Amino acid sequence: MNRLSAEEFRLAKKVPLVIVLDNVRSMYNVGSVLRTADGFRIEKVCMCGITGTPPHQEIHKTALGAEDCVNWAYYKNTVDCINDLRKEGFVIVALEQVEGSKNMMDWEDRRPMAIIVGNEVKGVAQEVVDAADYCLEIPQIGTKHSFNVACATAMVMWEYYKSFNYP
Repeated sequence: MNRLSAEEFRLAKKVPLVIVLDNVRSMYNVGSVLRTADGFRIEKVCMCGITGTPPHQEIHKTALGAEDCVNWAYYKNTVDCINDLRKEGFVIVALEQVEGSKNMMDWEDRRPMAIIVGNEVKGVAQEVVDAADYCLEIPQIGTKHSFNVACATAMVMWEYYKSFNYP
């Protein structure tokens, strides 16, 4: 299937995208995000607040080893993570439904970016939304008000990734 080894993955050019998990409570969601991050060869996943970190059996169950390949970091405070990423040149975007959020269908920003996704019930914390450069919203036409955090993160990763010329 022409897949990279873990070492080749670590050395390979990455998509300039960081995913920031703001108080994500489910270890299965964390593992799923790591696995998808591996699939799209993104730069890093930052786990903040109550978000669990590897090694953890539930993370491994969905990550299937991606936690050993994908760069990740832990921050006690999400705003501290944002400040560090901004210093590294990343545009900070919260994936959240707020007044004035950009519709993902119209989203074409491909600067190096950090996408913040939030808690399964409460979403992205208000102080984190306030610290973002802007907010992005995935359009929905069903009865629910949100997507599962891992699914929403995968949609955003795909939308960002597909504009890059990677094999």
